[in-house]
Amino acid sequence: MSSNELITTDMINEIKDIIDKAKKNVAKEINIELINAYWNIGRVIVEHEQNNNDRAEYGKQTLKELSKKLTNELGKGFSRSNLQNMRAFYLNYPKCQSLTGKLTWTHYCELLGISDKDKRSFYEKECEKSGWSVRELKRQIDTSLFERLLLSDGRANKEKVISLAETGIELNKPSDIIKDPYVFEFLGVPEDKPIMESDLEKALVAHIEKFLLELGRGFMFVGTQQRVTIDNEHYYVDMVFYNKILRAYVLIELKTRKLMAAAVGQLNMYLNYYNVEVNDADDNEPIGIILCTDKDDVAAEYALGGINNNIFASKYTYVIPDKEELIAQVEEVLKELE
Repeated sequence: MSSNELITTDMINEIKDIIDKAKKNVAKEINIELINAYWNIGRVIVEHEQNNNDRAEYGKQTLKELSKKLTNELGKGFSRSNLQNMRAFYLNYPKCQSLTGKLTWTHYCELLGISDKDKRSFYEKECEKSGWSVRELKRQIDTSLFERLLLSDGRANKEKVISLAETGIELNKPSDIIKDPYVFEFLGVPEDKPIMESDLEKALVAHIEKFLLELGRGFMFVGTQQRVTIDNEHYYVDMVFYNKILRAYVLIELKTRKLMAAAVGQLNMYLNYYNVEVNDADDNEPIGIILCTDKDDVAAEYALGGINNNIFASKYTYVIPDKEELIAQVEEVLKELE
């Protein structure tokens, strides 16, 4: 047997896996050490600041001078803004042990731009759970995910704020996956441009990674136009996903118009079919979502009422919602509760 025959593909792949794992562990250790270092630099800055009589003047002048000296001594990475972030990092995370090391310094810099502690905590938890990149984190903040979740069931309350801040999104029941509205700004479709349902479906498939990010954690794409055959007549579900956390199929119907009662009945039929014909023994009941351009809350209540299946109707938009308006809505509701 030649030496080439002794070297198998499995052997090469096993060695590659060992090297990849080692590289990831090294990168993780470096990240943890950097986070600890930046936290300690923030601690030193704050402690020196507190020991100075004129703290306001100290902060303005010293960070600028400190930036120059550290850059001369150590090189890049010590700009005045970065030092300000290190200072804020220490002040907002006074216990170094609370830092998991799962997020990078760039993640934390993005999070530090959120002044509301509950909101910042929510995005931090979701970053850790979902493994968001910095780019994905920015998108979720820009599309006001926190406010959208608070308002998804039509009301906000303090308990919900606290829950999101402490645990992030908990997927325990079908309604936990629902957002209202969904934001498809990544499609680049003008808000006032009419679009056919088939074209919307194709556009979402073409941007499936971003669509999955918008849907949330645990979604796997099954396919489009999934056939349902009843009494030799064929019907087609627009989009089908599987949520591995809830262990349930999620059927999505796309409507480029206002919610109509007929759409609810049609989706209900699809869910009954999946429950009987598609579900495995360990699958939970399927979930249906109708994505529409608009819905009347009263009409939706009557259309969806009395149905045993899990059917939800949510609006979607092609533009990022007005963040200030969403924040104002949440604050107004919470103020009323107080």
